[in-house]
Amino acid sequence: MKRYAVYYAPPPGALADAAAQWLGRDAASGAMPAQPHPDLPALTVSARRYGFHATLKAPFRLAPAAREDDLLRAFDRLAEGLRPVMLERLEVVLFGGFLALVPRGDRTALNTLAAKVVTGLDRFRAPMTGEERARRNPDALDDHRRALLDAWGYPYVLDAFRFHMTLSDRLSDAQADLLLPLARRHFAGVLVQPFPLDTLAIFGEDQAGVFHLVHRVALS
Repeated sequence: MKRYAVYYAPPPGALADAAAQWLGRDAASGAMPAQPHPDLPALTVSARRYGFHATLKAPFRLAPAAREDDLLRAFDRLAEGLRPVMLERLEVVLFGGFLALVPRGDRTALNTLAAKVVTGLDRFRAPMTGEERARRNPDALDDHRRALLDAWGYPYVLDAFRFHMTLSDRLSDAQADLLLPLARRHFAGVLVQPFPLDTLAIFGEDQAGVFHLVHRVALS
């Protein structure tokens, strides 16, 4: 794998199946089901490549001395000390120009969980190259997010973290008007309330730039 990331990706079940159908790919099984609208293949290209997920620790290259096995063992040890989080609910919204599932209600425990993942595994992240930093467009960030980028390799962590599960690429207003009600109908029957977040996953990016489930662990 070229890079690794820590995601929340729902375990096998109704939500995972609905998301795989929506995006046209299941990152765990590799299945590529037919999508429920003819415009979706062109509007989910990037989201399909990454797989259905919420990012906790953004994709990173392994540090020179680290191996995948080292990362997975440390991930398992970290998860042993992390408690499951119960979210009030998830809902489909337009989030920064793309569709996403976002949580409603108190997110304190969720944000704490994400911060522990970011900081607890950072020793496995190789330092950013200049090219990697430039891809994050640091000049467009405020001073605080630029400092987070330089410290942790990603600008939207710790107090800047916003949990979201991406459902599309960036949309025009007309595309969003089309897809938002369709997505809400598609996911309406699978978003249980309250919503338990009780697993985490390591995903890996292959040489073609596609992300796959590598390892999943239950939070105890």
